[in-house]
Amino acid sequence: MKRRDLLRFGMATAALAALSGAAPSSGQGKYPERPIRLVVPFAPGGETDMVGRKWADKVSAHLGQTIVVDNRPGAGGAVGTAEVARAQPDGYTLLTGTTTTHVINPLVTSNPTYDPLKDFVPIAILTTVPTSIVVHPSVPAKNLQELVALVKANPGKFSYGSAGMGSVTNLTGELFKLRAGGLQMVHVPYKGAGPGLQDLVGGHIPIFTPILSAAPLAHHRAGKVRILAVCSEKRVGSVPDVPTATEAGVPGMVVPVFNAIFAPAKTPRPIISRLHAATMKAMADEALQNDLRNAGGEPVTDSNPEKAARFIAAEIGRWPPIVKATGLKME
Repeated sequence: MKRRDLLRFGMATAALAALSGAAPSSGQGKYPERPIRLVVPFAPGGETDMVGRKWADKVSAHLGQTIVVDNRPGAGGAVGTAEVARAQPDGYTLLTGTTTTHVINPLVTSNPTYDPLKDFVPIAILTTVPTSIVVHPSVPAKNLQELVALVKANPGKFSYGSAGMGSVTNLTGELFKLRAGGLQMVHVPYKGAGPGLQDLVGGHIPIFTPILSAAPLAHHRAGKVRILAVCSEKRVGSVPDVPTATEAGVPGMVVPVFNAIFAPAKTPRPIISRLHAATMKAMADEALQNDLRNAGGEPVTDSNPEKAARFIAAEIGRWPPIVKATGLKME
């Protein structure tokens, strides 16, 4: 697949064609008849893992069948995502996909192992959530401007961790370096946000750029880390005292992230409809909505396969100039 083809906004038509071209139901029996595997393409403990597990728990009850979460981290989410792209389109292997897996990775990889639109059918967008800039308490910076000044005074001596090479958290770090005036920091990639956050809490890395989620929020409230800014257009209700990066003096640091459920392309439409109906019942649950908001995300309660396909295609069209400006590449 040529990159220029991927970048065209017109790929929305391809996504919708794949959706409408899902294979008809024939001899499927009653779905689901056995446990469903939900692949989370990142390590346990991160925001995507949390969203996936909460979705699986709620939707299992509505489907009357167990959904087993299977973490498959690696290559910024590309390993697990490619596995689902190659899976049988029978509704028994699903994916928790994100801005990283379906927008950023294909843009920064020379030879992507999957097509984010042609190889998948979206079931629904579950949440949107920003990334953040977080430091260990030992870092003598109480706000973002102090951190910028500290890094500028010590070029190359500070590192930042991300959830993986080519991930949206990697992009956040590179965008921060760019927007703050060309900071010199070393990137330390992890196999997911969980391991990286553990190293931040342990003081092994000074800065981390995670998606805002339950774990960094909990550590922030406990004083084990400090969230200096959220990369959103407005402040987040779960940490109203934390400014946006723009408020904190680094304009252009807006990095929204989506979490969505996907099935392999050509999954029969009746199965997609069944999964979507169960998902909407789950997302209507106020307890689940509150859990997602407390974890830093904003629940999306009116998504459907067609809306999700258009939204993702639009994101693919929006990010290329930002990625180009950062110079982000997979190593």
